[in-house]
Amino acid sequence: MAANFLHGVETIIVKKGARQVRGVKTAVVGLVGTAPIHLLKPENQTINKNMLVLNDRDAANYTGSLTDAAGYTLPQALRAIFAQGKGIVLAINVFDPNTHRTLGSAIATSGSHSLTGNVATVTTGAAHGLMVGDFVNIASFATPLAPLNQSYVAVKAVPTATTFTFGLTNADVAPTASAVGVVKKITFDPSLVTTADVIGAVTVSGDRTGMQAWKDAMSLFGFYPKVLIAPTYSTQATVSTEMDVLAYSLNAMAVIDAPAGTTMAQAIAGRGPAGAINFNTSSKRTILCYPHVEVFEQSLNAVVLEPLSQWAAGCMTAKDVEEGYWVSPSNTEIKGIVGVERKLTAALDDPNSEVNILNEVGIQTVFNDFGSGLRLWGNRSAAFPTNTDPENFIPVQRTIDIVHESIRYAMRPFLDRPLLPALIDSIVETVNLYLRTLQNNGAIVDGKCFFTPDKNPITELSAGHLLLDLEFMPPTPAERITFESFINIELLKALYKAA
Repeated sequence: MAANFLHGVETIIVKKGARQVRGVKTAVVGLVGTAPIHLLKPENQTINKNMLVLNDRDAANYTGSLTDAAGYTLPQALRAIFAQGKGIVLAINVFDPNTHRTLGSAIATSGSHSLTGNVATVTTGAAHGLMVGDFVNIASFATPLAPLNQSYVAVKAVPTATTFTFGLTNADVAPTASAVGVVKKITFDPSLVTTADVIGAVTVSGDRTGMQAWKDAMSLFGFYPKVLIAPTYSTQATVSTEMDVLAYSLNAMAVIDAPAGTTMAQAIAGRGPAGAINFNTSSKRTILCYPHVEVFEQSLNAVVLEPLSQWAAGCMTAKDVEEGYWVSPSNTEIKGIVGVERKLTAALDDPNSEVNILNEVGIQTVFNDFGSGLRLWGNRSAAFPTNTDPENFIPVQRTIDIVHESIRYAMRPFLDRPLLPALIDSIVETVNLYLRTLQNNGAIVDGKCFFTPDKNPITELSAGHLLLDLEFMPPTPAERITFESFINIELLKALYKAA
């Protein structure tokens, strides 16, 4: 009843009926790693922040070119993902030029001899040995040259053996007489990035670092990553374990790699407690990848090894966009690779082939048979073979996640509304309309939502708690096709027709 008094007639609009359920984004890769950000424009240099990367142009802007990517993981991973054609990436760089570096010997300087625009010239007391493109640390200058004290600057030119110039980030520094300072050449080193940097944490100021920053994605972009990768770093059990924790938190799948150089025997043994690698898990949210793959690196004019996980993630997102998240990424040709680290036998009809043996213990691999190309091969998560429920199929688990999450988000308009029969009907019809759409698309075999009075006692309803039943079944992939063959001598009667 309205609070205000009215002696007359009014109309109250009551919203009823089904609402639209908006599907959750699935073709989103969460990627954590390193990028040479010291080579990028200042506005594109990010550390421990989600970078929304939509294409190869964004990749170059935010993580640098492949030419400068030696030792860094993000540029290579983005190339692998976008080589498959489709997808969105939330990339997090954990390389910090202020931390992950080594400094050379100190070079005494005599201060700033000139300042033209944003370019300063420094004179050293002896030959410095610097070259254009080197990075140096400028420190210990006295006031008024204090603004020159920068963590790292790039040498722009070397006019003489004892002078060099660099660009300023602060154009307000005034020319002055000499002031003693110290210059040290910097060697940036991404190998100094630790597993703690990759895993991340929450700082005292409340900021998330490393892969923990993926938790900020919903508030930033309206969606979470659904395929998590940390190429190179996921070979370490500490990282792969935390990726699995985050996968449960974000309703995602963590794709991890065996270390480079792992033999097939070691990969299989790694599934057990006596194994020496990071494969001893039965998580339904972890996908195990073996072996590494061979990629032609144009900047080196050589074939190099790269983790399979980044190529598998690209296959998954491309499959999501082109066919649907309910379709298995297995049996998808991997674009952009030229071989595998270890040659594995592969045959469709041989249970003893090496690719089949790997699949049998829940490891995703690469199939390469005559005329097949290099294909991602394997439908199961690490839950298999310990768990034989349908959820161990990668597309089944992902479909369950998407259906549940989409329905939860769709319930927001119904929350806190009066608990009346019309509200229950609207909720049930909203969900059933969504399920019918999924069934028509082939995402589920069948499904329904319904209200069961016996599960909703008066005490719960009076507490504002409504319980609805939801049942559905995603399609399982046709992993095994068997023909039962009969040699029927009666079919010889067909010869009589020729008589």
